[in-house]
Amino acid sequence: VQLQASGGGLVQSGGSLRLSCAASGRTFSSYHMGWFRQAPGKEREFVAAVGRFGSLYYVDSAKGRFAISRDNAKNTVYLQIDKLKPEDTAVYLCAADDERMVSRTSQTWDYWGQGTQVTVSS
Repeated sequence: VQLQASGGGLVQSGGSLRLSCAASGRTFSSYHMGWFRQAPGKEREFVAAVGRFGSLYYVDSAKGRFAISRDNAKNTVYLQIDKLKPEDTAVYLCAADDERMVSRTSQTWDYWGQGTQVTVSS
């Protein structure tokens, strides 16, 4: 599966963004879909995931401000981010995985998009 992320940009603190990740292929619904982010000089970290059957997973710091969703008819996963903070600044990457369980570890995800930059100004 090939992934194409979009929707990033420069936004002021407190603003909102909706990131999109479009996937190619006919078996999108069989994949877990996730969002990770990587800030300069930091490790890639898990943000959110939606399982193939719709279960939702979030890193604790994302609960309440981040919302992940998927549209299997459009082969697209979304990440809505509200009340953005400067510390949310990072490259946001979408990923797909067909393992049995959803993992919060980036190394276990098989497919990655190129990332979209989110920059939050204070």
